[in-house]
Amino acid sequence: MGRRKQPPISKQLKEAIRASGKSLYQIAKDTGIADPILYRFMSGQREPSLGTIDRLCSYLGLELRKAKGKG
Repeated sequence: MGRRKQPPISKQLKEAIRASGKSLYQIAKDTGIADPILYRFMSGQREPSLGTIDRLCSYLGLELRKAKGKG
């Protein structure tokens, strides 16, 4: 049996935003990210910049890790 493939980072980030229980407006206000950027990201209209991803991950308590067994 093969390893289960991890979902893309963007999908994981969207899931974490939804699971936070906070509104996009509140997240935008707390992080200093313009709320239209979050709305467009969540609707699939645009991808966030790395700086935006950094701020969201920090706010949500997320970190990027290397998968076990990967080079």
